[in-house]
Parts: sequence; structure tokens; C-alpha cells
Amino acid sequence: MNQNVFINKAQASGIIAFDLLDYKPTIEVMELDIKDHLFMGEIVKEKEFKESIAAVDFSVYHEKAVAVICSTDAIIPPWVFMMLMEKLSPYAVHADLNTAETVHLNLWKRRLQYADLKHYKNQKVVVRARADHDPSLYLLAAGLLQPVVKSLMYGEIGMPKVIFKS
Repeated sequence: MNQNVFINKAQASGIIAFDLLDYKPTIEVMELDIKDHLFMGEIVKEKEFKESIAAVDFSVYHEKAVAVICSTDAIIPPWVFMMLMEKLSPYAVHADLNTAETVHLNLWKRRLQYADLKHYKNQKVVVRARADHDPSLYLLAAGLLQPVVKSLMYGEIGMPKVIFKS
């Protein structure tokens, strides 16, 4: 009686997957457009600006990241950003002068930078391929993993592209 034995070669290879999605921030990023608080949408007038932001309910930014932008070509003095931060700080977890997309990406990178990678020490690791991820995440992941891992690959466990072997 001949029994066929199936061997999962991917599992037998000992390759561990590193998925960037595991480090994706879950925090919501909201934009705050300074233009909405400028005189005629283009000029910073201190009195009008202070009155405008005093009327804002900043609690809508509670437990959120805030992307501060100015959608016009106005010249914004630095004290404006400081005043906004004073209003945001009791509520927002994070604020930055950037688009929501860039703030989200920077938070993702920060989570990667502070990740505990000891599980990957001296292991064969493949960083999962995902077309929708920013390439800078792969650059950062490779830089963080290379000093730790035995070999670094890209793609899927079954068909990885070897990047580095020690």
C-alpha cells in the first residue's frame, strides 16, 4: 500500500514572513487646513486668526493624528503653528505640518523603527510583497532587518527573491 506523503516545502524551508501591514498605524489622521482661519483665506491677521481658532471645537481631534496643511499660498508665521499646537495638544496624539498621507506614512515608519525585531534574529526572513505599500517602507525594513537576520528576501515564502545572505 503506497501512501503519498505531501511535504509543505515552504513550511519546511524555515522562512519567516515579515509583513509590513503588522506595523501599519490604526490611528485616524485628520487634516486641519489653516486657510479656513485666515482673513479672506489668504492673510494672517492676528486678531482674526485668534478669534477663528477660539471658535473651533478641537475635541474632534481627540485620540487622532492631525495633518496641518495650508491649501493656499499664504505666508504663515511660525507663531501660527505654535498657537495651533497649543489648541491641539490636549486632544491630538500627534500633529505634523504635512499632508494626511505623509503623516500616516511617517507614523508607519516610526512604528517600524521602534519594532522589536529580536524574533527575527538569525532567521531567514521574507518581507511580504504588497504593491500598494510605499517603497520607502521596504527601504526602511531592509535597513532594520539586515543587521539582524541570517538572510533577507522579498516576495512570498514559496517564491522569494533573495536580497541578502550572511
